[in-house]
Amino acid sequence: MNRDVERILYSEKQIAEAVKSLGERITRDYAGKIPVLLGILKGSSIFHADLMRAIDLPCEIDFLSAKSYGMGAQSSGKLRILKEPDIDIRNRDVIIVEDILDTAVTLSALLHTLSLKEPASLKTAVFLDKNIGIEKPVKADYKCFDAENEFLVGYGLDYAEKYRNLPYIGILKREIYS
Repeated sequence: MNRDVERILYSEKQIAEAVKSLGERITRDYAGKIPVLLGILKGSSIFHADLMRAIDLPCEIDFLSAKSYGMGAQSSGKLRILKEPDIDIRNRDVIIVEDILDTAVTLSALLHTLSLKEPASLKTAVFLDKNIGIEKPVKADYKCFDAENEFLVGYGLDYAEKYRNLPYIGILKREIYS
């Protein structure tokens, strides 16, 4: 275990099992279709890669990069897209793949923006759904885990661009980010 991690919340084995199970569910739900898995950079990259391998049907992948700005640590809900999808999603079945759902402000804005491109369907798959004690503007259609309201790192989640490569989800020690 990394010395900056207080404890492991989800192990590498638990993650692999959850992603496999989610891939099987998406395979059933999208039978006969070719979904587009739209990964939100950077955090979803590892989950996105593992999820596409767990789906047993043809699919396409693409990426989107976006930021929402606000005062301090809070999002304003105003979305700035840094990288658009290369694939035309009109009349396509799209699954937005995100690492963590916390306030859902950015994801809500992305859903609105992408719906204007007229996909056949638009769903969300999140690795972690963080319990932050507020009502969220959107709910995940697919998720692997519920998560504690802690500072989480690993499996794509970072602090100052570090810890993304940890094979587990851990709670970062408070003294690291305080």
